[in-house]
Amino acid sequence: MSKVTVVGAGKYGSTTAQRIAEADVVDEVVMTDIVEGLPQGLALDMNQSRPVVGHRTKITGTNDYADTAGSDVVVITAGLPRKPGMSRMDLLEVNAGIVKQVTEAIVEHSPDAVLIVVTNPLDQMTTLAAEVSGFPRQRVLGQAGILDSSRFAHFISEATGADIQSVSAVTLGSHGDTMVPVPSQCRVGEQLLSEVLDAATIDELVDRTRKGGAEIVGLLKTGSAYYAPSAAAAAMAIAIVEDSGEQMPVCAWVDGEYGISGVYLGVMGELGSAGVRSVVELDLTEDELEALGGAATAVKEKVEDLRQIEL
Repeated sequence: MSKVTVVGAGKYGSTTAQRIAEADVVDEVVMTDIVEGLPQGLALDMNQSRPVVGHRTKITGTNDYADTAGSDVVVITAGLPRKPGMSRMDLLEVNAGIVKQVTEAIVEHSPDAVLIVVTNPLDQMTTLAAEVSGFPRQRVLGQAGILDSSRFAHFISEATGADIQSVSAVTLGSHGDTMVPVPSQCRVGEQLLSEVLDAATIDELVDRTRKGGAEIVGLLKTGSAYYAPSAAAAAMAIAIVEDSGEQMPVCAWVDGEYGISGVYLGVMGELGSAGVRSVVELDLTEDELEALGGAATAVKEKVEDLRQIEL
């Protein structure tokens, strides 16, 4: 019996659970939260949509990690969302405590699971989950690159008027200020992005992509994005469950690729049932490679901030 657990039944977590269930690739999706009644009520509502949507996957809501036992994949969404004016780093101390506690519970009940971390600040929380779990590094990964790449593709489509399905975009690096959108790997149909847009416009889109999450936070005023993020997290979980071998930009352990070692960083990863099968090195320009190295340095420095917290 295949099972995916989503930790956290807020908007991000519940939407992720719904998307995975509607893909109909697992027997059960378990949604757990500390708020009594919340995951149970949401699960009941989702289950009642099954005849309409046409999927068989059952959704279980619970406050007990025992019900998550034997999960193949666990998506960690638990944590405080950003509020207007708040950076991802502002969240570090409080969310570190949450992720540590959640990871310990997962290890107890699902010692063979693949962990997908989406809690911010993403790069540090993925590192923390890996260290607390003791899992092989390839079985712990973070969701950021798919979301950031999707945002970049959306902005490219808007700027060019191209069909969104004809646009492919890639971002690497950190989920934050040192995000590295990779224009050399972006296409609009059969054309390179640089053949469609001038350098100044591309730079504007890159900047907007880096600030994509903050833009939505500023508009919503009472929360953060969850539709696009949940789509990204669900895509990762589905690829792992199906052992698809699909290549996606994810936060993965880098050990020598691009001349970078010893850090969780946004790179292209080949996903399978054991998590990240391999890191796929793209043909980057000198500027892109330099930016990726800068992102790695920045993440390492931020991980040192994590070391200062008493958990």
